Amino acid sequence: MSSVPPPIGYPPPPPAARRRGLFGPFLVALLAGWGVFFFLNGGFGRRDGIGPAPAKVSGGPAAEPRVVVARGDLAEDEKSTIALFKGASPSVVYITTLSRRAVNFFEMTDVPQGTGSGFLWDRQGHVVTNVHVLAGDSFVVTLSDQSNWKATVVGVEPDKDLAVLRISAPPEKLPPILVGTSKGLQVGQKVFAIGNPFGLDETLTTGVVSALGRTIESLTGRKIQNVIQTDAAINPGNSGGPLLDSAGRLIGVNTQIASPSGASAGIGFAVPVDTVNEVVPELIAHGRIVRPRLGVVPAPEGVMHQMGVSGVLVLAVQDGTGAAKAGLRGTERDKDGSFVLGDIIVGVAGKDVASYDDLVTALEKQKIGDTVPVKLVRNDRTMTLNVTLTASR
Repeated sequence: MSSVPPPIGYPPPPPAARRRGLFGPFLVALLAGWGVFFFLNGGFGRRDGIGPAPAKVSGGPAAEPRVVVARGDLAEDEKSTIALFKGASPSVVYITTLSRRAVNFFEMTDVPQGTGSGFLWDRQGHVVTNVHVLAGDSFVVTLSDQSNWKATVVGVEPDKDLAVLRISAPPEKLPPILVGTSKGLQVGQKVFAIGNPFGLDETLTTGVVSALGRTIESLTGRKIQNVIQTDAAINPGNSGGPLLDSAGRLIGVNTQIASPSGASAGIGFAVPVDTVNEVVPELIAHGRIVRPRLGVVPAPEGVMHQMGVSGVLVLAVQDGTGAAKAGLRGTERDKDGSFVLGDIIVGVAGKDVASYDDLVTALEKQKIGDTVPVKLVRNDRTMTLNVTLTASR
């Protein structure tokens, strides 16, 4: 953490002069010096001690303000940016997180914990933001008209750092944001971020798509794929706000920054809107993401590292799942107490699997009820089993 700068203020007064009994001679010398000074400089009419005293002017012309030069019409790109902000900003919200604190033995109060950004998803009052913005016990959403509304959590997906709140504001106060696509984005195209950096609401910053296909780490340690990198200034408080294209459409949710100081260093990251458009409807419908699953319990990745093997070691197979019906094997103990390793999954649906994160990413692209080929290593032999995916619990 950086050191706190010293307070800015006036310097302290100098120490009082010590009296030595020489006040009388000192006063005489001082008066004599002032007399010589005024004599040489023409008396009290002097202002700066240089040249003759200025003549006293009366009835001279009054000073006038400079004439304002007409600027002409705004540039076309300026008009576009202004129109974009006017169109999109009513859909952007300010989120305040509150924590319960004891005032005394009998009383509790809500204390502001932090702030963030979000945006309106629909006229039913659903608000999209980041999971890490919701670090509190309760939440207040402030709309662009400065009205405040208590919010409830509808659902969260920590693996993608996405969350949905809901407020009970009238539909006419809830203009939903325009939704675009992150497919087909190009490095260099203009982007716009609207949010509340450092609590300064309705702030617009501009930039370009700096890179595509980035990977960042979520709160759970899972990787978020295909992230958008931008140089539009993103600071604390921007989290959860929209990243827009030049048509004012949502293309990402501002989530992280890369900065040694904690402030914008021109490298920000946004979860792509195509991911948002998959996750948010699931959170609204179910309060969580219902994923397709194989039905296996994986070994910790540290075990695989110690073994020097890539893939996912199956510790156990869950009863009644596609993995159990397909005949996958878990890890067991032999009669002498030694471990007999279970199957090691090295591929799913044609995608290589070197870690649990790879396994989950491969399954995310499938649907519940799909039957997928699972490539595995069993007793040093490679084989493939077809597994029907079931719903996650």
